[in-house]
Amino acid sequence: MLIAPSMLSSDFAKLGEETARMDRSGADWIHLDVMDAHFVPNLTFGAPVIGAIRGYTKLPFDVHLMISDPLRYVGDFLKAGADVISFHLEADSSIPDTIRAIRDGGAKPALAIKPKTPVEAVYPYLDQVDMVLVMTVEPGFGGQSFMEPMMEKVRALKSRGVYVEVDGGINLETAPVAKAAGVDVCVAGTSVFGAPDAAAAIRALREGNGVIL
Repeated sequence: MLIAPSMLSSDFAKLGEETARMDRSGADWIHLDVMDAHFVPNLTFGAPVIGAIRGYTKLPFDVHLMISDPLRYVGDFLKAGADVISFHLEADSSIPDTIRAIRDGGAKPALAIKPKTPVEAVYPYLDQVDMVLVMTVEPGFGGQSFMEPMMEKVRALKSRGVYVEVDGGINLETAPVAKAAGVDVCVAGTSVFGAPDAAAAIRALREGNGVIL
């Protein structure tokens, strides 16, 4: 199971240094939550900020677009150095067109779904994307509680051979639940950035046994 620390929980005054710290601490990916204060009730950062920190690591940039019109901005995030771009099934852009734009730009496309969206809604697109991101909290803010019923969506997707990421409420207690369901990538925010030892926290989350090694 890969661990993708969410920069949403980092010190925004030191984003470059925090990115490098996650690299040194053994992160697999760097997760970047882009919010527009329209699709979700929060505002974070955009492509210029992501581009500014791209030079601090060679780890894959996992960009999660929580924005209303992802197709309009795909090119900006590609130029900023995104390796994986997730956008929401519930957004306004054409899903096939957005997937195509991401892939044609050289990144891996992924679809994200909110907790209230049935997993079946992504089935028509599974042969077009590299990953499905199952939200295990309502998107918009960090620090929320993990929704264990979302593991049914994970299991349904894994039964179809889909690569699955989960985002929201991942900690030492919930990472083992995610791992048991077959999750491939866990996004972790406060459980990594709030830990005394980020490297130990990442190792523990990756092992999924609830113990800091």
